[in-house]
Amino acid sequence: MLLNLVLGKLPPILALIMTLGAIAAIAEPSNFGILTLSHGFSPSVGVGSGIAGGAFSLSSLAQKDTNNNKCLGFASPTPDHLLVLQQDFAQLTIQINSRGRDTTLLVMGPDNQVFCGDDTGSSKDARVSHPNWKAGTYRIWVGSIDEDAKLKYSLSVGEN
Repeated sequence: MLLNLVLGKLPPILALIMTLGAIAAIAEPSNFGILTLSHGFSPSVGVGSGIAGGAFSLSSLAQKDTNNNKCLGFASPTPDHLLVLQQDFAQLTIQINSRGRDTTLLVMGPDNQVFCGDDTGSSKDARVSHPNWKAGTYRIWVGSIDEDAKLKYSLSVGEN
């Protein structure tokens, strides 16, 4: 209703441009795609790729996650991937492979539960492994520890 009131006071062409812009933003909810998973999914279904990094500080979304891990790195303000779980999962791992570049992860669940990951052991690639993933849509940001870096990566989701 408020949108109709505002659009009614704008020149018709400007109202059309604003409406089309809003539709485009809704149509593209992630930078690099959607992964939709159910139990027993093939490993090839749980993969994606993209370019990590940006100027948006992931700590502005969350300082710490539900396990008290710091949320670090820089990414795009738009999630890089959406992960749609059609069922609850007892355990999932999201792993980044950037050939050893310094990546970070922030995963925000349907209930705004947050999981963050940084270096894994001797690798600088980020990983999040957590039990009890509830069905729903998870937003995934793949970041770089360095602001404005652009790092090619692949992402894999596994049941383990």
